[in-house]
Amino acid sequence: MRPLQFPSENNPSQARQRWRQRLSQWLDRSSVSESGIIIGTALLVGIGSGLGAVAFRWLIENVRALAFEGGGGLLRGIGSLHLLFIPALGGLIIGPLIYRFAREAKGHGVPEVMEAVALRGGRIRPRVALVKTLASAICIGTGGSVGREGPIAQIGSTIGSTIGQVFKLSSERVRNLVACGAAGGVAATFNAPIAGSLFALEVILGQLHAVYFGAVVISAVTADIVAHFFEGNLRAFSVPNYALISPWELLLYALLGIIAAVLSVGFSRLLYFSEDLWESFPFPEYLKPALGGLMLGALGLLTFKFDGFPRIFGVGYDTIDQALFGQLAIQVTFSLLFLKMLATAITLGSGGSGGVFAPSLFMGAMLGETFGLLANQLFPSITAPAGAYALVGMAAFFSGAAHAPVTAILILFEMTGNYQIILPLMLTTVISTLVSRTISRESIYTLKLSRRGTHLEQGQDVDVMQSVTVGEVMTTSVDVVPLTMPLEELADTFVRTRHHGFPVVNDSGDFAGVVSLQDLDSAMLHGTLEDKTVADIATTEGLLVAYPYEPMWVALRRLGPRDVGRLPVLESEQSRRLVGVVRRYDIIRAYNNVAIKRSRQRQRIEELQSGSPDDATFVHIDIPPDSPVVGYRISEISLPSECLVVSVERGRRKQVVHGSTVLRGGDRLTVFASQKCIPGVHQCLTIGTTEDENST
Repeated sequence: MRPLQFPSENNPSQARQRWRQRLSQWLDRSSVSESGIIIGTALLVGIGSGLGAVAFRWLIENVRALAFEGGGGLLRGIGSLHLLFIPALGGLIIGPLIYRFAREAKGHGVPEVMEAVALRGGRIRPRVALVKTLASAICIGTGGSVGREGPIAQIGSTIGSTIGQVFKLSSERVRNLVACGAAGGVAATFNAPIAGSLFALEVILGQLHAVYFGAVVISAVTADIVAHFFEGNLRAFSVPNYALISPWELLLYALLGIIAAVLSVGFSRLLYFSEDLWESFPFPEYLKPALGGLMLGALGLLTFKFDGFPRIFGVGYDTIDQALFGQLAIQVTFSLLFLKMLATAITLGSGGSGGVFAPSLFMGAMLGETFGLLANQLFPSITAPAGAYALVGMAAFFSGAAHAPVTAILILFEMTGNYQIILPLMLTTVISTLVSRTISRESIYTLKLSRRGTHLEQGQDVDVMQSVTVGEVMTTSVDVVPLTMPLEELADTFVRTRHHGFPVVNDSGDFAGVVSLQDLDSAMLHGTLEDKTVADIATTEGLLVAYPYEPMWVALRRLGPRDVGRLPVLESEQSRRLVGVVRRYDIIRAYNNVAIKRSRQRQRIEELQSGSPDDATFVHIDIPPDSPVVGYRISEISLPSECLVVSVERGRRKQVVHGSTVLRGGDRLTVFASQKCIPGVHQCLTIGTTEDENST
């Protein structure tokens, strides 16, 4: 049981509250212009992101040195088996760290930032930056097959969000600063301020908006300058000046783009298949990264190494450099393409922390050099060296996975400084993006969110119908007609009810099809209705149906391609029992209700922020199976007045809550509340609340 915490002069949260209040009052008194606030906060975020990137890289190098030089020395007696146990040891540390302090730090980070921007006004808990820094540095430093760019983007975004919350800026400004932080992180990592800016606009915000552009560029350039100050003018990769050899070569680059698209989508699917597999595995969640590390260590022990270090461990920039110079054999590059894919899926699926940016570049380089070596053998007179294809493959693979062609093109151009290869780079990247979008409308980032029930359009335009299920919207009182009904009687039924269509049921009462007024009119035009029944004109094949547990956006997507006014709702995919129907009126009513609820929710959050502006925050509370609130509606629970239950996460599905939402064991609630209310809210939702505690 967590004790209630009352405000006191010595309470750290109260001290922070007073400090933030004074800072806000100073800003109000100084009458700083809006443009001054934008530039000033963007500079602050840029400095913080740059320092964060430098500190993060320093921490990775020191963890790696300790693990594989210091730790490897201590384990020298067991020979190369230290490669097996060090990743497991790293997982043993990061599992409890993430599980206990910030579960948002699990995985590759960018989807969590996108979700915060789209659904929470850009607000991210400040502790995420620290936990993500430690967890990702340990994961990468001990051999985790992940990248450092995603974590740095999340760290920078958290810094931006924290600064926005400290200055009590609007949600729009906080979202802007989150994008500034992501841009600064990527810019400082790759020495690529332009690509960093466009990454934030294209991936994080989902739109190239002029309002955001200035602040994002200021932050990215500032972060890049900070990184230069500490680390010098270093490019991520050194690349020869490759050029297009023959116009016929563009056909080969186009083919490379198609292959990159297919493999990048396959990588995305494999990654989340691995997550599902690990999630279903009956093993303590905080220990799964250690088990994944053990599996990764075994894979690294048995595969290709460079100076005794497995090539699939860590970010793999040394191996990418060799591929860009065409120094690897085709057997090595082809094998590493799939080994890296598997290693990354194991690391992230088991609960590791790190990005997918660097693994995508790695796989793209291996694919490109493999393709280039084959092209050199088949068409030696018209093809560039294999390293050119490795360079182009990096951009194509990342763009196919992230659906971010502009970022992919510019980041490769800025990292390499090679303009002569820009034409095949643009062609291959755009083809890869188009093909991957055709195969899967979701990118590797948005796919993670859609699996939770969060569907983003253009980064911020969230489908309000994703929080409503078909079962909540459908009409359960349904008029049906049997297959055996004579058409003359059907005509009378249409006149009496004024319906335009009916679901049709068989003798057992199961759903068998639909019949519409147009079907009846067509039958009348082609002859008499005598001796004919509904079975003669009803549509029984290729029917569109929905299920009560599906989100409404799925039903809407089914209705979109056809001019259908109603959608029968069946009990389940294994049952033909009709339980309701969704009509156009139901959809409009549901949309209006959800829009009103969200408007009221935003208004309530703003009221809480203005009523207790210095300590209001978002918290996540897990409902245990034995909680006394299980089975009760939100409206039936006595919660403190200064709190609002925002959303509930069930498995991978997240939905906005309303008063009639019934709580279940295992639900994870997102609650917006003041600090003084959090202990009482936690106790009420997990172990019950007394009258005294309610009054508190």
